[in-house]
Amino acid sequence: MNQTSLVTLDHYQRNAEQFREGTWDHDVSQNIAALLDGLKTGYALPGADADAAFSILDFGCGPGRDLLAFKALGHQPVGLDGTLGFVEMARAASGCEVWHQDFLQLDLPAGRFDGVYANASLFHVPSAALPSVLAQLHATLKTGGILFSSNPRGDDKEGWSGERYGVWHSLEGWRRYLLAAGFSELRHYYRPDGLPREQQPWLASLWRRN
Repeated sequence: MNQTSLVTLDHYQRNAEQFREGTWDHDVSQNIAALLDGLKTGYALPGADADAAFSILDFGCGPGRDLLAFKALGHQPVGLDGTLGFVEMARAASGCEVWHQDFLQLDLPAGRFDGVYANASLFHVPSAALPSVLAQLHATLKTGGILFSSNPRGDDKEGWSGERYGVWHSLEGWRRYLLAAGFSELRHYYRPDGLPREQQPWLASLWRRN
């Protein structure tokens, strides 16, 4: 499993600038809104301020695009990425704290975050390592905290796509992992919005830490 991580991270490191240029203008506002809506409605205590600043771990933050978005909305994001080039870009672009950690060698503080935002990142975790990674994300969330994930959907096959390792989860397969890790499902949807299902390659889902 460590070899899959090393090869994938090396690919991103060598192509960091190209990746930044190719993804910086992607519209993921639907996903950002989904996490924030989940935090405001599924996590906040009755009577809590709906405009409160939430602490958010951007898991697989890449060059920092979404860190900037969360910060601009008044929240307190922290980035995490295994690619050093992305970590440096994200720090420079956002001014946020960004941790350099391999997904398979995480060291996360317990009960630190209100939300975890894993946009197009968890699918790189081999299925054999996923229970451990999800357990650590569960532990770094406060009780009742919210996890958002978006993954390319498929039929639970995994393997190499060029120099990147990935798992193409089905909704049913993804549910099994999240429920086993101690999360309860709030909602799911497919992206891009408004297209026929066969033209929606992304599965997004929202989960609460029990």
